[in-house]
Amino acid sequence: MAKAPSRAMTKNQLFTHLANKTELPKKKIDELFNELLAVAYKEAKKEHGFTFPGLGKLVVTKRKARTGRNPQTGEAIKIPAKKALKFRLAKQAKDAVTPPKK
Repeated sequence: MAKAPSRAMTKNQLFTHLANKTELPKKKIDELFNELLAVAYKEAKKEHGFTFPGLGKLVVTKRKARTGRNPQTGEAIKIPAKKALKFRLAKQAKDAVTPPKK
C-alpha cells in the first residue's frame, strides 16, 4: 500500500516541538519567534541584509526596468524597476539537506 505524502510542519507543530526540546512554554517561543521575524524584516531593509547563521541571508535586490510582452496580445510593455526580497541559502544548509556529490 502506498504511503500518504507527509505535510509540511505547521507553525503550531514547530512551536510544540521547540517547547518540548527546550522546556520553555509555547508562549515564550511564540514571543521569541515574533521578535526574530521583526528583527529580520528590519535588518533586511538595510544594505547588508539579515543573516540567519547556518540557514541563509535575507536581502533586498534591485531589478532593472525592462521590456516584456503581454502574453495575450503579444504587445510590448514596459516593466518598471523594482526591489525584490530574496533568501540566499547558506552552503551549510544546502549541504545538510542535499549533500554534495563526491
